[in-house]
Amino acid sequence: METERIIIEENDHLEELLKKPAEILKYGGLVAFPTETVYGLGANALNEEAAKKIYAAKGRPSDNPLIAHIADFKDLDSLVLTISETGRKLMKAFWPGPLTLIFPKSDLVPYGTTGGLDTVAVRMPSDPVASALIRLSGVPVAAPSANTSGRPSPTTADHVWQDMNGKIEMIVDGGAVGIGVESTIVDVSEEEPMILRPGAITREMISEVLGREISLDPAITSGPMKAQTKPKAPGMKYRHYAPKADLTLVEGEEQAVINTINRLAEEKISQGFKVGIICTEETKENYPGGMIKSMGIRAKEETIAHNLYGVLREFDDLNADFIFSESFSKDHLGQAIMNRLTKAAGYHIRKAQEDIL
Repeated sequence: METERIIIEENDHLEELLKKPAEILKYGGLVAFPTETVYGLGANALNEEAAKKIYAAKGRPSDNPLIAHIADFKDLDSLVLTISETGRKLMKAFWPGPLTLIFPKSDLVPYGTTGGLDTVAVRMPSDPVASALIRLSGVPVAAPSANTSGRPSPTTADHVWQDMNGKIEMIVDGGAVGIGVESTIVDVSEEEPMILRPGAITREMISEVLGREISLDPAITSGPMKAQTKPKAPGMKYRHYAPKADLTLVEGEEQAVINTINRLAEEKISQGFKVGIICTEETKENYPGGMIKSMGIRAKEETIAHNLYGVLREFDDLNADFIFSESFSKDHLGQAIMNRLTKAAGYHIRKAQEDIL
């Protein structure tokens, strides 16, 4: 298959440029497109055969559910059986935007889209290209991240091209995305809402809208799900976001973390390995050896989120053997950052204080 790539440089002729990809989506083909979070790999969410093509292109396990993307509030009615009051509050506060909500599904939504579940995950993206494309296609668009399953998610069209060239019909190049990590997922299909995946819509923001604390799914804080468990949302069960190198997160006080990373890096470099170090603008001058990549400014978590996947992919391009990364706050947007890094590291976390003599 030859993958076509179209470039969106401005919104003046957006509908004209998006006519062809919209037709591809409507009639069962695959199109990658930008959203405000990451690039998505889109297919008609109501077409089970189209959903199968997504799983095949990504090499994605078939029990990993897809998110249906819509362009208007009215599009939700045909996809779900009921909308709870909690769901309505969150939709009003955060749609369109980087929030996915899980509802009881209607019969219209095939099990091939939901990973065999009786619930459906739905999001209304705020990105103008994504919104226009979905609206023009006339169908809800199932769209996981447009990368090979398990790899760092794509935040540019070049990332998509690396993974999907020759596997899909088209890539819509809308430039670099804004946020850089996937949407927050909240289950509102049951009486007690629960965050299944953290994102830019933080736990604190959701709790403020609901007027009470919202709980986190144990999979966020307690490690990988058991093999027999059926994931209710993307990103819960399988290894995700991972670079090719062996990635270790180092936690602890700042200076102890720096000392530990330097010692570990020096050890691997002395053995002839290529070593990457993930740090921030505040700490990058403290690392004398290895390939140093700053993810941004620690005091501005949005910069860390924006650069996270790009940095992991850069280390792939540099053929790093080992990567050692600083850790980040687990509050606010930091929770999403640490969730992605922890999964990318395969839950390989080292406590810096254990290395202080």
